[in-house]
Amino acid sequence: MTKKRHFFLILLLGSLTALGPFSIDMYLPGFPAIAKDLHTTVAKVSLSLSGFFIGISVGQLLYGPLLDRFGRKKPLYIGLIVYIIASIGCAYAISINVLIVLRCIQAIGSCAAAVASVAMVRDLFPVSENAKVFALLMLVVGVSPMIAPTVGGYVTTAFGWHSVFLVLMVLGLVNLLASIFGLPESYQPDKSISLKPRPILKNFLVVLTEPQFYTYALTGAVAFSGLFAYVAGSPLLFMDIFAVKEETYGWIFAFLSIGLIGSSQVNTLLLRKYSSEQLIFAALICQALTGIVFIVGSFNGWFGLSATIFLLFIFLSCLGIANPNTSALSLAPFSKNGGSASALMGAIQMGIGTLASIGVGLFDTHSSLPMVAIMASTSLIALTILYFGRKRIKNKVEASKDGDVAFH
Repeated sequence: MTKKRHFFLILLLGSLTALGPFSIDMYLPGFPAIAKDLHTTVAKVSLSLSGFFIGISVGQLLYGPLLDRFGRKKPLYIGLIVYIIASIGCAYAISINVLIVLRCIQAIGSCAAAVASVAMVRDLFPVSENAKVFALLMLVVGVSPMIAPTVGGYVTTAFGWHSVFLVLMVLGLVNLLASIFGLPESYQPDKSISLKPRPILKNFLVVLTEPQFYTYALTGAVAFSGLFAYVAGSPLLFMDIFAVKEETYGWIFAFLSIGLIGSSQVNTLLLRKYSSEQLIFAALICQALTGIVFIVGSFNGWFGLSATIFLLFIFLSCLGIANPNTSALSLAPFSKNGGSASALMGAIQMGIGTLASIGVGLFDTHSSLPMVAIMASTSLIALTILYFGRKRIKNKVEASKDGDVAFH
């Protein structure tokens, strides 16, 4: 593969992966306007974000078997078409409940792009390069939270929140055309993959019972759910509690995204000297300590706007190191079931992230404590899962070696 082709594929896969995050972030500055127009509260509007996360969780489980059965491209096309239609519907939603449902459908469409792009990394690149490729994808994905809220703030101010969803519709169309004309079919359809419920569940069970998969998939998902709590709580935190304007909120969100993007690229350099396992462990310790400081300080009212931004920056930077490595190690054991493994990993991540975002939305209080408490808790739980899961992996490896010795 030439360098030019390598770059183009990563850019295109990154664009597909970024569609979901862009759909999440771009309408955040419009929360107050949506709440006013649909006669509801900002906290209730945040449930439309939870609806999006639910749609991604469900959709990924749906697309996993489809990607293995029919190849990567056809399910991707169907998902993007669903996304485009749902985006138009969101633009003309007449109530918050309608918006929540349409956001869920929009997410089901967008997650085809997310699952296909992750599976294609496993298809197109050597396993040894997966962590580096995922880090590069995070660089492309990371542009979305830098651009999306800022653009969303200006679009909302100039044209209203409805226009944000029309912009998303155009982005979906661009990704569809780019996929049709620029992506190779990286996986030959496997007609042995059944679409009946029992074989699908059995296939997922095979993936789920692999110690390396469930250890790193759960660790990564729980740690990453802190980001979901932050995204759901940030409009309330910055625009209500700290009373910043929509445009300013967009710039703050963009600045904080630099932590996530920058650390993911530092991760590529660190992989030359340290293993993925070492980097995950170090990142989670730093993230947990940051979460503890954050919740203690928030409870006692120690932190103003600047200190809050600083702590969020450190927290997100830890995720930028942990996430590419947990993703790579989760998928490493699979070649035949790459689509299913990718879908299951994404569904676990989004499912746990959904719970975190709902937890923030349920507490309709003028306080940052629900968001901060969830962020701190998820960090500590992820570290615990990693500690015990690594022991299970080690035990399996040792048992495998003993079996080989007995066989010979």
